[in-house]
Amino acid sequence: MAHAIRIHEQGGPEVLRWEEAEVGKPGEGEVLVRQTAVGLNYIDVYHRSGVYPLPDLPTAIGMEAAGIVEAVGSGVTEFEPGDRVAYAGYRPGAYAEARIMPAHRLVPLPDGIDDRHAAAMMLQGMTAEYLIRRTYPVAAGQTVLWHAVAGGVGLIACQWLKQIGATVIGTVGTEEKAELAAAHGCDHTIVYSRENFPERVREITGGRGVPVVYDGVGKDTWEGSLDSLSPRGMMVSFGNASGPVPPVNLGILSQKGSLYVTRPTLMTYTASRDDLLESANALFAAVRNGLKIEVNQTYPLKDTAQAHRDLEARRTTGSTVLLP
Repeated sequence: MAHAIRIHEQGGPEVLRWEEAEVGKPGEGEVLVRQTAVGLNYIDVYHRSGVYPLPDLPTAIGMEAAGIVEAVGSGVTEFEPGDRVAYAGYRPGAYAEARIMPAHRLVPLPDGIDDRHAAAMMLQGMTAEYLIRRTYPVAAGQTVLWHAVAGGVGLIACQWLKQIGATVIGTVGTEEKAELAAAHGCDHTIVYSRENFPERVREITGGRGVPVVYDGVGKDTWEGSLDSLSPRGMMVSFGNASGPVPPVNLGILSQKGSLYVTRPTLMTYTASRDDLLESANALFAAVRNGLKIEVNQTYPLKDTAQAHRDLEARRTTGSTVLLP
């Protein structure tokens, strides 16, 4: 038996329970992973709260982890016991001491990346990868707007965008977070609690606006994000930290400059084995080139409820790791 954080109903952090869970043995094409570090992400809050409803309760939640292969099922040739692996973007269930995983959803970890940083980087790092390299491929010399730039995805993306040669405008909630973002390469920080961010974007860009906005905040920043775009710009909405975006009159997109809007997910962009490995390897290469993964908080896995409270209260910065 192993322990896992499970939910029997969706709701607040209080629904997270530390329970014994049967793990079983790996079947054909499967691997048993003894997990050493688990990543915390805002999508976990959506699964817990019901913003993204989950079937088949009770269930463990969590979307990424790193660990050691403990056993392999028949037909598995890519991994063997003792291998270090990580994953992200598979179905929820990472909040556990051990887990059965399909081998094709695991990524071998290279030397030089420890388990905690791997667990902190896979979902957030591959999210940054597909957003800036494939959803809207950012080119050197372009200026982008990134909301909540001091969060885990934001700090990774900011550094990666600087490797590309882009200029980054980032929004934050406090002066402390502005300093953190600046330390990670953000060229212009906007404290949205005291500044009108669309006006500041126009000032910074000489009235042009930006060709792309990356928005993981949702409801609170939707209108301002559209007002920050240049004609034919793209709004990339990839999260709902402040709540879901309300129903949209598509006519507003033509009025504001023939804008594009997309709502991508990591799961779609890493659905194939080739796409998954390409995304992970691009992330590992960016880390080798100097991208730093900031693990600024750790919690025992059994204390996940407190980690969720702190995440929702925006008391965290960078990445958070849960330790089984």
